[in-house]
Amino acid sequence: MRVLVTGATGQLGQDMVKILNDANHEVMASDRGSLDITEIEACMKFLGEFQPDVVIHCAAYTAVDNAENEPDIAYTVNTGGTRNMVLASEEVGAKFCYISTDYVFDGMSTKAYQEYDNTNPQSVYGKSKRAGEILVQSLSSSYFIVRTSWVYGLHGHNFVQTMLDLGLKKPVIKVVNDQKGSPTYTIDLAEFLLELIQTTNYGIYHASNIGECTWYEFAQAIFSEARGILNIDYSVCIEPCTTEDFPRIAPRPRNSVMDHMGIRTNGLRDLRPWRDGLRGFLQELAASQQL
Repeated sequence: MRVLVTGATGQLGQDMVKILNDANHEVMASDRGSLDITEIEACMKFLGEFQPDVVIHCAAYTAVDNAENEPDIAYTVNTGGTRNMVLASEEVGAKFCYISTDYVFDGMSTKAYQEYDNTNPQSVYGKSKRAGEILVQSLSSSYFIVRTSWVYGLHGHNFVQTMLDLGLKKPVIKVVNDQKGSPTYTIDLAEFLLELIQTTNYGIYHASNIGECTWYEFAQAIFSEARGILNIDYSVCIEPCTTEDFPRIAPRPRNSVMDHMGIRTNGLRDLRPWRDGLRGFLQELAASQQL
């Protein structure tokens, strides 16, 4: 397959390109320097020249707090940019895979969110991504919308990397214990996306590593696993706290857990449990540090 990956220098994008290359697909990796997704003519020209079979749209404005003060920028990228990429994909007959987020929900449910539950985003970021979803559903004839959560990987800033850095500098770290979700390792997500785009099982999917935890429980697991895998004697103490102890500009969902009904009902292979994914990441990190 010929696959175009937008946001290819981002956290998921870099691993997506690697997984596709390893599977011997022809990949065009684009970033802001090579393609401005906010310009429809540029999108039409770029896709017209490459003629992809599939577009995996990872590019997004993801600065959740900044989006509250920069709504025009967030909507220009996440909504307008997505519309442009969908229209260009339709022009060349490409499947369209849109990476979305748990932030399209309000986080108030007591159960895991299913793919067709009502959305109710509370932040500008979440609203702009949901608007992108609506345009994908309206304009694409062959789309996958994949919502994920708590993403981390080797490339980019994320919670796991932050915890490991702080663990070397601080004796005590306070971590929120009243927000729960499912951590997602970029390699595992990319492998799922590779399987998905080779099907015609179009629709909405929830894809994260299996299981749930709070941020506090995630932090505990990070250091528990890292001590053995990275061979570092982290002596840091993790203390639970509340969301109110760490006020943020944009509201965070209290419950980001998403059910994977779409994966099950379409006979696809689910992602592995989140703790296994964490171990896989730490092993990848350890290997990269030995190079």
